[in-house]
Amino acid sequence: MELALFVVLAVIAVIAAAGVVVSKKAATSALFLLLNFCTLAGLYILLNAQFIAVAQVIIYAGAIVVLFLFVLMLLSPGREEGRDRKPYAKILAVFLAILMLVEVGYVVFTGVLSGTPGQYTPEKIAEVGNVQAIGQVLFTDFLLPFELASVLLLVGIVGTVVLAKTELK
Repeated sequence: MELALFVVLAVIAVIAAAGVVVSKKAATSALFLLLNFCTLAGLYILLNAQFIAVAQVIIYAGAIVVLFLFVLMLLSPGREEGRDRKPYAKILAVFLAILMLVEVGYVVFTGVLSGTPGQYTPEKIAEVGNVQAIGQVLFTDFLLPFELASVLLLVGIVGTVVLAKTELK
């Protein structure tokens, strides 16, 4: 049952990801992206990572897709003139796709991602809970990167306010 659900969610996620890339309309692409984020949340639930699944739905499926659609409606890109496409763009895209495929193949077939077991075994996570385990790691081992990400977000917010501020006359 779990394997069948995984296969269904994975197939839907791959189809939705292809829809994001292939779709000619940006709004349709955003809806495919929303579907992709929701199926990824389902995959996280299958991995017993409920907190990550909820964060995926709230942050990505909720906020990011809504922001993307808002910007699309605000800018209305359908009205712009035809873009000049460089003649080498398709060749570059094919080269980068092949390079990415080679990298993924290397990682899959050489076992680079096998890794070593960490201090948080599934039993320990079940004992303390997902959210508490994430919090312990985030605020002990990864405190500096967490604070740097907070400062980066603050700088982005301040920059947005400065750029969006209009002169009142």
